[in-house]
Amino acid sequence: MLLDELVKTTDAVASTRSRLAKVEALAGLLRRLEPGEIATAVGLLIAKPRQGRVGVGWSGMRSAMGDPADEPTLTVADVDAALDRLLGTAGTGSAAERAATLRTLLSTATEREQAFIAGVLLGELRTGALEGVLTDAVARAGGRPVESVRRAAMLSGDLGGTALVAITGTEEELDAVGLVVGRPVQPMLAATASSVSAALETTGEASVEYKLDGARIQVHRSGEQVRIYTRTLAEVTHRLPEVVDLVRTLPVRDVILDGETLALGEDGAPRPFQETMSRFGADQARSTLLHPWFFDVLHLDGRDLLDEPLATRLGVLERIAPDHRIPGEITADPAVAENVSRQALAAGHEGVVVKAVGSLYAAGRRGSNWIKVKPVLTYDLVVLACEWGSGRRTGMLSNLHLGALDPAGEFGEPGNYVMVGKTFKGLTDELLRWQTERFQEIEVRRTANTVWVEPVTVVEIAIDGVQQSSRYPGGIALRFARVKRYRDDKTPAEADTIQTLRALLRS
Repeated sequence: MLLDELVKTTDAVASTRSRLAKVEALAGLLRRLEPGEIATAVGLLIAKPRQGRVGVGWSGMRSAMGDPADEPTLTVADVDAALDRLLGTAGTGSAAERAATLRTLLSTATEREQAFIAGVLLGELRTGALEGVLTDAVARAGGRPVESVRRAAMLSGDLGGTALVAITGTEEELDAVGLVVGRPVQPMLAATASSVSAALETTGEASVEYKLDGARIQVHRSGEQVRIYTRTLAEVTHRLPEVVDLVRTLPVRDVILDGETLALGEDGAPRPFQETMSRFGADQARSTLLHPWFFDVLHLDGRDLLDEPLATRLGVLERIAPDHRIPGEITADPAVAENVSRQALAAGHEGVVVKAVGSLYAAGRRGSNWIKVKPVLTYDLVVLACEWGSGRRTGMLSNLHLGALDPAGEFGEPGNYVMVGKTFKGLTDELLRWQTERFQEIEVRRTANTVWVEPVTVVEIAIDGVQQSSRYPGGIALRFARVKRYRDDKTPAEADTIQTLRALLRS
């Protein structure tokens, strides 16, 4: 299939607000693909090629961009082969070879195809074709139940591979897709509440656990082989040898564990999040050690635990890793839960997560069974633009325009971001320098005072609440917003939603 067909389909998807129309357009495209093209095409459509990140940044893309081709000739297979070459080129002289490969690819692409390829390689394709829409399209194209496709994609962590099975395989083959030790699973996510008592009203009896300010990890052990993945399913085993060594001491053969890792001080108190992420992102071992804490177990020695209640999973976790469990207590009493929260805060942690004891592990989902509670309301938002500063910040990009995710398209196109406020508070000189450089690299347009950027940067914002406002399309504005940190470990699709923020009006 020509790449042009993917581009035309993404244009059609982006041009309509109708979810049904999006699904139909994508399903029609999927049906026209050859079996060998399905996984590749799905990866391109969601800007997650099967090769993963191939090391192309904005500067490399700009330098490789030349005059576009007049007519479309590139095929899906051509792009896939070029990405294979980019991924496999390393060693002396590799930079020049990679640049040549990228220039050749882009020189054979039309202008619209160049923009599409850039969006794929930079992970910034904005078409409205979110994974949820494409998952529905896969089900439609294959004539399979949506829930079966969704579950297979969540458990495999691979929508492209799931699409191939759903469209070309049997229903039995699709239903057979399950947990595999060594293959990462999309992590379960938590909603947000303003108080522990409010969270307990939703969950009923719950495990109230410390909310650590660390990096999410999923650990797989098969025999003596251990693999560690991030919340975005990237493998980081080689960066965490201390975690590998610890997991090898557990009395298990095969296991999948969910948890957090963070740096601790000599007194056992958590170190700042930036220290954890600096160590977490290092390709070589550093002096700072990361300690793992586990809060869930998904598989143990041939037994899948996803569909077991949390109470059962916690019992298994207590048996195999009692010294490495995140502290917490099972209760339905708000006073007891509040006491756990006070203990967590006194120990230097963020707050608590309240988890319904009867809940199953809903991979990839953010529901009401897990609810995080922090004393200061914090939300992960997306930077939409940034204004130039004044005074001592002259020449620096300072005032952030903040957007919340609108997955349902209640305030525009599904999957877009709704502006909810601005802030320049909480920015250190280091962050000002960083964002001034970074945002100009990803800018899409500018005026004299403002640089608009691709909506790909997640920032954690602390607020005192929200208020009704006609200034922004979502009808709310943030109160006393300030920057806590940038979240390199989160994708824009994991940002908090406009619906979550609007719920604060009622609470």
